[in-house]
Amino acid sequence: MKLTRSFSLAIALWLATAPAAFAGSATGSAALALAGVVASHSPKLSPAEKKTVAAFFDGKTDVPYAAKIKVTADKIVCRIGNVDITSRSCDIAFIGETISLKGREANELYATEAMAGVPSDGAAGSIFEAVSKLVCTLDPTGIKDKSGGGAECTFEAGN
Repeated sequence: MKLTRSFSLAIALWLATAPAAFAGSATGSAALALAGVVASHSPKLSPAEKKTVAAFFDGKTDVPYAAKIKVTADKIVCRIGNVDITSRSCDIAFIGETISLKGREANELYATEAMAGVPSDGAAGSIFEAVSKLVCTLDPTGIKDKSGGGAECTFEAGN
């Protein structure tokens, strides 16, 4: 009986400290920023969609595009060195393709994830942020309205 309780307590403590994925979301400017940084690398978006997202991210709303735009990524993992402070990298996985970023581009994505509420975790000389199942929906009508809406992202945070 005592062994069973000790084993149960050990399992409960292990589960409590294990990193877990959790659902997250971002709206407004944080969602537009996250969509803007990811969209430029997406093989799934048309050139017109990429141009529209870039224009919105640049503060321009006089674009003729009217349809909603979905910016998706299967997984994003960013690592920033806290020992080797020159180390910055991100991998963005889309179905069938992974895009690797280094330096300034990786830092931009890492910082944008943090702004969108993605938690950081640390291990072995690096700090990382990871999301999976990223889906950002941009509604040009809502964005052009300039009332704080028109951009929403959902994701699972963690590895």
